Amino acid sequence: MASRLEEDLCCPICHEIFKDPVSLSCSHSFCRDCLQSSWKEKKNQECPKCRRKSSKDFLLPDFALKRQDLCSLHSEKLTLFCLDHQELVCVVCRDSETHTDHTVRPMDEAVLQHRTKLQDSLQPLKDKLKVCEQARVKFDQTAEYIQVQAQQTERQIREQFRKLHHFLEEEEEARLHALREEEEQKRQRMKDEMEALSREIAALSDEIRATEEELMSEDVSFLTNYKATVERVQQHPLLEDPQLPLGALMDVAKHLGNLGFNIWNKMKDKVSYWPFVLDPNTAHSELILSDDLTSVRRCRRQQLPDNPERFKLFIVLGSEGFDSGCHNWVFEVGETTRWSLGVSTGPVQARESTLSSFWLIRTFNGQYTAVSSSHCPTFLKMEKPQRIRVDLDYDRGELMFSNPDKGTHLYTFTHTFTERLFPHIRFLDAGSLRILPLKAPVAVDQMK
Repeated sequence: MASRLEEDLCCPICHEIFKDPVSLSCSHSFCRDCLQSSWKEKKNQECPKCRRKSSKDFLLPDFALKRQDLCSLHSEKLTLFCLDHQELVCVVCRDSETHTDHTVRPMDEAVLQHRTKLQDSLQPLKDKLKVCEQARVKFDQTAEYIQVQAQQTERQIREQFRKLHHFLEEEEEARLHALREEEEQKRQRMKDEMEALSREIAALSDEIRATEEELMSEDVSFLTNYKATVERVQQHPLLEDPQLPLGALMDVAKHLGNLGFNIWNKMKDKVSYWPFVLDPNTAHSELILSDDLTSVRRCRRQQLPDNPERFKLFIVLGSEGFDSGCHNWVFEVGETTRWSLGVSTGPVQARESTLSSFWLIRTFNGQYTAVSSSHCPTFLKMEKPQRIRVDLDYDRGELMFSNPDKGTHLYTFTHTFTERLFPHIRFLDAGSLRILPLKAPVAVDQMK
């Protein structure tokens, strides 16, 4: 009986217990690999047993054979699990030399234990999948916001150029108008000169013609009129030889000389210059920046990407950092009463609750304090300022705060700076705080 059972559970090709059994349309079963190898060798697709043609597309798993969980060596039912070999065994295998001194457990007990272990192993993957799915949502939102940023920035660029184009068009028209006015003046002057010259030519022509007529007259008449004719000819006024007046031509050099530079020099009075602007990518989601990125105010929480540079505190940084040289800028605080101003070491600490390096003066309800990551807080006695000037001498290690309206010194930090420093604003008020523009001088080096 066992022999017959073993025969029924063996593959006709390899004569071993079925592995991954498949059934053909003729109802004969084979190991999947054995059948595919047979077809590959014979280069046809027929049943190895009855020679009926078949198809690779109809290799159906033989679930009836798969359910026969019998030992391939002893044809006994597989009811045990060897923990040492991590494989199913039958009662005969358990007592064989192969599994001597091995730990063997009932299959249902091993299944429960291994299911639990696999479930535990699977949990990190599920957690990772959840994180990745959340990240994908965040990435999608960021991609959409990038498009919004690009559209807003394009609009502002076009508006700036529209203003510049308008200025250039007005300047072009003004200079062409000046050119046309000078042309009209010069043409009118030449017209006046030519009319005067025409009158002189006509007078001289008349006198010459009259005198020549006397020369052609009869002798008696000629001598009779001679004295009067000579006096008239000699008394005719002889003006200076006509010459072009100085400055008769167009002053081309005045219109074209340093044209581009002069327009640019005039343009600088129409535009503003800031030592830096604010970086919207660092701004807390309840801080909103002006279109030109020079002022900040509180607002309702905005739907912004949770990018690594964005602060969790009510902070925004300047767009440019300094690691050498001297720099200065002025904050207009107005009537606001809750702010911190100065410099910090940048957006790498944006996600942290505290900054690693900072040098600030701050106010809260009328109390002013100088604070830093390397100094103890110092209380400042000062009147409420409208503006705060910041002077940074990176190389000398000095950061000075002053009141530009009163001309008074507020506080100076001294520190050996080693990292790039960014202008720093922490803003908690309901009003607005802005950076004031600087006057951009134009200097021309004269060759000596």
